[in-house]
Amino acid sequence: MSQRVSPFSRLARLRRFQYFFADVPKAASILEIGCGDMWLRGLLSPHHWTNYTGLDLQGPADVVGDIRHWRDLGLREKSFDVIVAFEVIEHVDCFTDLHELLKDNGMLFVTTPVPHMDWLCKLLEWCGINQRRTSPHTRLVYLDRLDLFEPGELRRVMLISQWAKLRKRKGCASRGSAA
Repeated sequence: MSQRVSPFSRLARLRRFQYFFADVPKAASILEIGCGDMWLRGLLSPHHWTNYTGLDLQGPADVVGDIRHWRDLGLREKSFDVIVAFEVIEHVDCFTDLHELLKDNGMLFVTTPVPHMDWLCKLLEWCGINQRRTSPHTRLVYLDRLDLFEPGELRRVMLISQWAKLRKRKGCASRGSAA
């Protein structure tokens, strides 16, 4: 079943694309987890990014399944330059998996609610301004406190969202996720 996307969500998608992909090489291998309706592919393709894989729990994803079972899904360790997790990590603890899938100098692009502002996200959803969540936010985390990733560019958007460009931490064993 297709979910209607509000004008606010469409604008947010475009802003994410512009912010995160400004410096990404066209040949980069990109994995998007929680790809939903594949909107990101729709923005990447016309701009000549062609090495994109979308993963989600249900179609129309390229790979259907749970990111935590990536080996069973045919994905390979250290095979992606960029992993995109827009509004995903608040639902599932998968930082170890993302770390293992990224190449040694890989980047993780994340958007997620600011933990102490999630109440406002709920209010905006109730008012129909924000897109409704698909499952509870049980894994809220501050993106500047992750063990497996170097703090990179981090910005707060409209008080409620954190956007981060994180680099895979070198020499870090893939155990544990948040500090």
